[in-house]
Amino acid sequence: MQRIIVLNTKGGCGKTTIATNLASVYADSGLSTSLMDYDPQGSSTRWLSLRSAERPLINGVEAHKKPRGNVTRVWQNRIIPDTDRVIIDAPAGFDHSQLLEFVRQVDTILIPVLPSPIDIHSTADFIRDLLLIGKLRASHTRVNIITNRVRANTIAFQALGRFLNTLKIPVIAQLKDTQNYVHAAERGLGIHEFNSRNLETDKQLWDGILNQLETREQ
Repeated sequence: MQRIIVLNTKGGCGKTTIATNLASVYADSGLSTSLMDYDPQGSSTRWLSLRSAERPLINGVEAHKKPRGNVTRVWQNRIIPDTDRVIIDAPAGFDHSQLLEFVRQVDTILIPVLPSPIDIHSTADFIRDLLLIGKLRASHTRVNIITNRVRANTIAFQALGRFLNTLKIPVIAQLKDTQNYVHAAERGLGIHEFNSRNLETDKQLWDGILNQLETREQ
């Protein structure tokens, strides 16, 4: 089992978009996939509720809910046996103890970044905490960045590029600014599940993300 978390303290950077699309790509590839929703807004859980039973199964875990009755949190957050990939949609605004908890339980961290001054500044602070508090340099946890809602040839995009060049963290994809992700989410779909030639580039992008995540360093 491999655990992948989509993580950033900044809200609105596209964590749920990345988590749901990644889960659907893994499920479509034939791997048993679970999607853990730690976000109090429950956006990933709502996405799963809209998903057709005809689509590849994704097992949902409502980790953001408080256990009821005699149910323990460990039991509520259990992963079904023989699960291949667990995708974790993390909340925004967590503290240092929660950061450590998340880092300790995962194999890969995906950090979404938006091309805006506020998001760049917030992400810089978050990455500093991640490296210092999470002690990732001394661990085997992989860290990758995905830029989101990108519009090429803009001042904001150029500023984002300069910021990313200061980091020694791989940028594995750039998601363009498109309403197609919104339309897919409204149907409980990943963007690669749309039957449209206009989305062929997006489908290839997600295939590339999957391949990079599955490629292990020798």
